[in-house]
Amino acid sequence: MIQAIGLTSNPRKELPPAVDNVSFDAHAGRVTMLLGAPGAGKTTALRLMLELQPGRGITYFRGRPLHRIGHPSREVGVLLGEVPGHPARTVRGHIRMLCAAAGVPVRRGDEVLEAVGLVSLRDERLGTLSRGMDRRLGLACALLADPHTLVLDEPAHGLSAGDSRWLHGMLRAYAAQGGTVLSTTADPKEAARTADRVVTLVQGRLVADQPAADFSRTRLRPRVAVRTPHAARLSALLTKEARTARRSVEVAEDGGNRISVYGSTCADVGEIAFRHGIVVHQLADEIGDMGPGAGASSHAGKPVAPDGGTSSAAAPSTAASALAAAPDAGHPGDSADSRPADSAPADFPPAGSPLSGLRAGGEARVSESGSTAGLPPPLSVRPAPRPLRPLRYEIRRATGVGTGFLVGAAVLVVSALTAVLLARIGHTPQPRLLAAWPRELPLPPAALGAGLLGALAFGDEFRHPALAADRGGVPRRLGLLTAKLLVASVSALVLAVLTIGCDAELLYLVYGRELVEIPADRLSLAASWLGLVIGCAWAGVLAAGLFRSAAAGLAAVLAVPLVVVPLMRRLVEGASVETVAGVPLRMREVFLLHWPFGGERYLEGMLRMVAQPVGGAMALSLAVLLCAYLLAFLRNRVR
Repeated sequence: MIQAIGLTSNPRKELPPAVDNVSFDAHAGRVTMLLGAPGAGKTTALRLMLELQPGRGITYFRGRPLHRIGHPSREVGVLLGEVPGHPARTVRGHIRMLCAAAGVPVRRGDEVLEAVGLVSLRDERLGTLSRGMDRRLGLACALLADPHTLVLDEPAHGLSAGDSRWLHGMLRAYAAQGGTVLSTTADPKEAARTADRVVTLVQGRLVADQPAADFSRTRLRPRVAVRTPHAARLSALLTKEARTARRSVEVAEDGGNRISVYGSTCADVGEIAFRHGIVVHQLADEIGDMGPGAGASSHAGKPVAPDGGTSSAAAPSTAASALAAAPDAGHPGDSADSRPADSAPADFPPAGSPLSGLRAGGEARVSESGSTAGLPPPLSVRPAPRPLRPLRYEIRRATGVGTGFLVGAAVLVVSALTAVLLARIGHTPQPRLLAAWPRELPLPPAALGAGLLGALAFGDEFRHPALAADRGGVPRRLGLLTAKLLVASVSALVLAVLTIGCDAELLYLVYGRELVEIPADRLSLAASWLGLVIGCAWAGVLAAGLFRSAAAGLAAVLAVPLVVVPLMRRLVEGASVETVAGVPLRMREVFLLHWPFGGERYLEGMLRMVAQPVGGAMALSLAVLLCAYLLAFLRNRVR
């Protein structure tokens, strides 16, 4: 079950908090609906419960707050807004990526797709799904880790009648198996039709918490739905007849040829239409809302009483039609009174704590100024612990869309054409010719491509936050960073080798063998080349993860030769490479060891690269970015 206690959002500029001291229970095996007009605070209440935004209050999921649950996705399935995911990713690829994030086998993804009826659309792109199919995929993502609780924000909004019936049937079946379902809606009829319990919010305050049967009896009222081509004339006649008979009848025009009549019957409306010769195409009894003027609008500017009704300052006629005016309406204490005594969690706030003055139904001690005497503890946004299988997740994320393959193909084409053009112009050393790196460019195409791939590794996470579906922010976990650095390194390595191979092959075809001869210091040059490309990829990953943008990651890669290199040149001006060239020999003399397989040559190449301005600048940039990333990670852990 869910126990929300004292949920209060932070105050806004010259405005009351969007959610003010909201408390309620959602029991297992039942569907609980948060009902309220747009702007009533439903979404804010859910975000406070899920610790997605700071505020006050506490929420227990089967006796534990969310931050004490090791794997929240296995306890709570969440659907807030649209399905977060890259629009070019397929449905099956998206689900399998989330399987790795949730730590569940791949077959679980196929099972939930079959359960929501998306097996035939598993190869469709996310960007091409209709609203109904998007809702089905969102429910599949929420069910992926087999959670005990579902938290959904207006899941039926914008759906057709058939899709809405299917969705409500799924939620009812889930609750029947013992799960807890908490959903929001702005439609009173939907709440009465699908929920077991309805919690009503008005302007951020809880005004009623009652079973659905009581809600239908006290908050809704019957009406007669009429469809006629003479709607305006019939409406005027019904109003006139009611005034003559001194009866309380309200007529609301629903637009076009439809009207709703409150306080009358089908027989009376049909008799009046027959007497005046008005053709009626539809005449049916329905359960509607409280009629014109009801709902949140009737509470504007009026205080709300703690028991869910309007205060005595409200006009009697307005109070009679207001959302919370029924004298026998349930109040916030209903849920607390009906809960068994042994249902409270073991770590429920004891007597004497700041929470002891708050009941699970929403009652609180209010001072004369209107503020709560005992405020609940503050809520803070906490990072998500996912993904549980970071390497598998990152591989599926990187290969699930064609962006990386397109970037690699573009790099190979640009690099090969640049190498041919440089060979035609001449005056370019062979190592730079094979790398397609003219002196006028800060970095070769392969290094820029590797930096872009690295920047996209975190950039796509923040642009399409699949990992943030249930907790808000993309995590900066070291396991996720390690997986991204490893995948980026492999991608950069493959790109570097393919670039040299394509350039050499095209130069051989165009100009012959003399331009592709293997240089004598090929090992040190290869180490320098691979170090440069992998370093650019790492810089892109770290900067994009630090600044939450792929553009920032690519800018950090470009800043190395354009900004950091000039500074490094001033620092190392006058120093020669030979000062570090003998380091392997001196290290061998100190440690009395021989490098196997001529390893001193590799080390010499790496040291030579670091001694150069570009290599030194890259190493310095990587060190600074890594330290900044670790500081951000530790700050999130402390918070």
